[in-house]
Amino acid sequence: MANLRAHRVGEQMKKELSDIIGNRIKDPRVGFVTVTGVDVTGDLQQATVYITVLGNDEQKEDTISGLSKAKGFIRSEVGKRIRLRKTPEISFKFDESIEYGNRIDRLLHDLNNGE
Repeated sequence: MANLRAHRVGEQMKKELSDIIGNRIKDPRVGFVTVTGVDVTGDLQQATVYITVLGNDEQKEDTISGLSKAKGFIRSEVGKRIRLRKTPEISFKFDESIEYGNRIDRLLHDLNNGE
């Protein structure tokens, strides 16, 4: 049952984080960011936010540093929007699954054209 609640909180956080990052963050280092998922621990103390960034590696690093700098603001905004006893600590990670899927798709496409 705790996992169900953690999943629901993660989905709600994903929705709110997308809005906060897209509309409230004014840092010019934060470019076009998509929140692809949020994993919340069973005790709701920590949340890992998976993001994808449109741009090159330098822009990705700038975005991560901008989001890390705004972590306190983001956490307070999430706390205002979601009624929890304690707002989870937030950490940001890149979601590599989309790039991996694109690479597999490209490989399959190359194999089909080679025949």
